[in-house]
Amino acid sequence: MSGYRLLVINPGSTSTKISVFDDDWNIFTESVFHDAPLLLSFPTVNDQLGMRRDVVLEILRKHDISIESIDIFIGRGGCAYSQPEGVMIIDRRLYEDTKDDKGGSDHPAKLGVMLAYSFGIEYGKPMYTVDPTNVDELDDIARITGIKGIYRRAQSHVLNQKGIARKYAAEIGTEYEKLKLIIAHIDGGITIGAHINGRMIDCTEGAGGEGAFTPTRIGSIPALELAAYMEKNGVQSVKDLCCRSGGFASLFGTSDSNKIHSLVDNGDRKATLIWNAMIYQIAKSIGEMSAVLSGDVDAILLTGGLVRFDDIVEGIRKRCSFIAPIHVYKGEVEQEAMAEAVLEVLNGRKEAHRYTGQPVFSGFDWDCSPLEKKDTH
Repeated sequence: MSGYRLLVINPGSTSTKISVFDDDWNIFTESVFHDAPLLLSFPTVNDQLGMRRDVVLEILRKHDISIESIDIFIGRGGCAYSQPEGVMIIDRRLYEDTKDDKGGSDHPAKLGVMLAYSFGIEYGKPMYTVDPTNVDELDDIARITGIKGIYRRAQSHVLNQKGIARKYAAEIGTEYEKLKLIIAHIDGGITIGAHINGRMIDCTEGAGGEGAFTPTRIGSIPALELAAYMEKNGVQSVKDLCCRSGGFASLFGTSDSNKIHSLVDNGDRKATLIWNAMIYQIAKSIGEMSAVLSGDVDAILLTGGLVRFDDIVEGIRKRCSFIAPIHVYKGEVEQEAMAEAVLEVLNGRKEAHRYTGQPVFSGFDWDCSPLEKKDTH
């Protein structure tokens, strides 16, 4: 080791989490919860940048660590054009495409790249991101929809899903690249992925209105019902519902799962039905991914902040344990995964790649006319 101090910044849909590492030693990790009413007071995710920056600096002050002592800034990422897995250098082009949502989504994870970039430029230090939400390893068959020119996007909790997969593989003495897994990240956002031989070949696009609803997201909605809502309330309201103001935030006016679960514990009929419906929808998505893997599943891994609630885990076990053994990882490993990956680059064991400004997938050859295809070469 060469003595690096790393700041890892992880903005989520309901929290801001940061860690400081001296090489691989975690000095501290702290998370600050943000309820939906606060976050919705900002018109866009980009408008949260100043608030999130203040949170980062306040946590550092609390732990008596100066921002000037940081050698490497690492930010969770997403929202630029789709990218391959691994460590990526944050540069101006990645920052701008992230800020401008070139990938077509508007998720708070983007603020990790934006904060790391702003700190790195201000203090003249290197900046990296790792396995952002828009890593694209989808099988082509998973991209197809019934609308010409519209394709499903890769948009999920790649960082934690792959981190948990590698942790599970190490525990059983094998490699992630040799396993067939279904991984459910269950927190403020929920995504369910099918992994085979080290690739996430399919996954629900939680922030795009797919899969189970969550504390802040609407999940899958029948298209005609959504179109009728959009006619009354506008396109932007639906975009907000997909990743900021849907789910519990819409149904209860708060995204605080502890508050909702306390209602469940007290026998509230509405809260109980909605809570159980979320569990039901998670199980449905897991069932879908078992079909993706033709029923040949080594394990189902449950991870994320909400698996702290035993009834979520037991509800999934009841419906899905026939598919494969279920293993539970409370919380997530995103902070450690980012730090470890960047340390491997800093110590010469792996290489970081650069953002190309081009998506991994940009359509099939039949999407262009012969003339258009000629012009693009």
